[in-house]
Amino acid sequence: MQSFRTEIENPVVEKDIIDLANKIDMFHNGKLDEEKFRSLRLARGVYGQRQEGVQMIRIKLPYGKVSSEQLRTISNVSEEYSKGRLHITTRQDIQIHYVDLDRTPELWAELEKSDITLREACGNTVRNVTASETAGIDVDEPFDVSPYAHALFQYFLRNPISQELGRKFKVSFSSSDADTGLSYMHDLGFIAKIENGERGFKVMLGGGLGSQPRHAELLYDFLPTDKIIPLMEGVVRVFDRYGERKSRAKARLKFLMKDLGLDGFKALLKEEQTAVPIKSFPIDAEAYPKPQIAEVAIPNVVIEDQKAFDAWKATNIIPQKQEGYVAIGIKVLLGDFYLKEARALADLVEKYAADEIRLSLRQNIVVPFVKEELIPFFYTELKKLGFTEAGYNRAIDITACPGTDTCNLGIASSTGIAEELERIMKEEYPDYINNPDVVIKISGCMNACGQHNMANIGFQGMSVRTKSKLVAPALQVLLGGGNMGNGEGRFADKVVKIPSKRGPEALRLILNDFDANGNGLSFPEYYAEKEQMYFYDFLKDLTDVENLTPDDFIDWGNSEEYIQAIGVGECAGVVIDLIATLLFESEEKIQTAATTFNEGKWAASIYHSYSSMVNTAKAILTSENQKTNTHAGIIKDFDEKFVANGRIALDKGFEEFILQINKNEPTEVFAKNYLNDTKVFLGKVQEFRNAELAKAN
Repeated sequence: MQSFRTEIENPVVEKDIIDLANKIDMFHNGKLDEEKFRSLRLARGVYGQRQEGVQMIRIKLPYGKVSSEQLRTISNVSEEYSKGRLHITTRQDIQIHYVDLDRTPELWAELEKSDITLREACGNTVRNVTASETAGIDVDEPFDVSPYAHALFQYFLRNPISQELGRKFKVSFSSSDADTGLSYMHDLGFIAKIENGERGFKVMLGGGLGSQPRHAELLYDFLPTDKIIPLMEGVVRVFDRYGERKSRAKARLKFLMKDLGLDGFKALLKEEQTAVPIKSFPIDAEAYPKPQIAEVAIPNVVIEDQKAFDAWKATNIIPQKQEGYVAIGIKVLLGDFYLKEARALADLVEKYAADEIRLSLRQNIVVPFVKEELIPFFYTELKKLGFTEAGYNRAIDITACPGTDTCNLGIASSTGIAEELERIMKEEYPDYINNPDVVIKISGCMNACGQHNMANIGFQGMSVRTKSKLVAPALQVLLGGGNMGNGEGRFADKVVKIPSKRGPEALRLILNDFDANGNGLSFPEYYAEKEQMYFYDFLKDLTDVENLTPDDFIDWGNSEEYIQAIGVGECAGVVIDLIATLLFESEEKIQTAATTFNEGKWAASIYHSYSSMVNTAKAILTSENQKTNTHAGIIKDFDEKFVANGRIALDKGFEEFILQINKNEPTEVFAKNYLNDTKVFLGKVQEFRNAELAKAN
């Protein structure tokens, strides 16, 4: 086992990093199954790239807030371990690419010195908690949601109930009724409200994008702030037990909601309340760090191009509720920027603003707390970095995932077509620089990392096949999606599928028609008035694949002929383990349950014990080729196939045995007894398994 040491002061974090190093060593030496290793590294932000032998590292940055020191640390890490490019995601993370797997533990250790984590940035976990990038400065917000988003992030990081979910779980906070956190497309979405002088949230449940987008349902019109963490714990517990695990395509919470209905889900949620260790979790918003705004003399600057400055100022200055201050929106093409710009920006905001930036859901950067008198100075400094392109959050500001550049799941290029469409918007439709009502988004596949199916105009990477069986890159054109505010949204309709190289022509036809016939409506309003078939009729000529030219077989940003090559997706891949590996895992979970019990963490110990028992039952069901799709199904089937017929003797039914977890308060006595029950159960199953193996031999 390789010797790896860190200088991390937090022993929990240090153990986590050393464990990753040891597991990498076990994997290289054939002592750890590849699928199990994938699950482990994904939960630590290490994601396999399309390119063999290198990893994408996703850095988890709650609600996109990054201090100057953290930005410098990320830059240093990227320089040392990667290629110097930073990529902002649509979940306010930063990704770096082309990292050697063996160096990921030391990379993580360097990040943790600045309180930056990789933990649960990927995998079947609670992902990065996102929020409105203007949280804390929004002129329309009833209060700053940042303290609440941060408290929720801290509570669920490394929380045992959310380490091995059936699929990823996404949470957002919106600072106002504009719902810029996009609550309607999240597993849980919170919209800030004040009722009778009390702070709280409107709560949306069970939304999601992907190939089958689903609008979240209203769970609460108003939930006090001290109830949001207990609520989410209950929701995650229900999702963990009843959510699909075998079929990745059906494993998100939205599918469980579809099956159960809102009332059915609420009933299960109620059953979990006894097990939830906290009934109220007050969050001290006043203790949240206040911005430290630099006090400096106003430098004298000369604006060389007043027209360019005025255009930038008209689109990139964000009003701020704090008098005398504004925020500056920085448009970042495709979310990619480099170390020179990152380091210079860190120095700039440290010296002249509030020592922080915010990353946005549209892959941009916001600099809050800029004194109004400093706007000309910031413009001149940002111009040196190439950060003064006008059109922040306007129609020319196109969102795109990495697509086939680095992602295993990419079908067609999203970055290449995005660059071309931005060029067309700037050159042919310059007036759209002032239009915030047309939102264009692009994804390289159906999984919607570019959020294409909630855009006004969306493009999804696909492929088309000619009658002669030639394959060309293609785009699904989607229209009419949009955020209506206050938890209401609309998903885009699929209109036509066209060869990728015809994407620009499709955009021209759509915008020309809108310009000619829109009559002052917003694009979502115009689409709703005309409806799907209207747009299909004037786009359908672009769908013909029997008249393709050689250029149509070369994807955007490429010089070689297109080859459809889809790898194995890792965002939340379902792991199917060998029986021996599963039983070994059960032993590890019991050890963890014992450790947390000795630390006085009763609720954590109980959940580790529960996980061990489910895992053990799964192992023995797997050995007989039985389905193990959900925790609830595993519990029921184990009862039926092993306990009811006496093959494995328990004092009571397995369901009654294991579901003591939601019938008892998480006390010391119950945690101790439940842990002992878990050990007994594993022993009986191992005895049964050994007897079965002896028979077979």
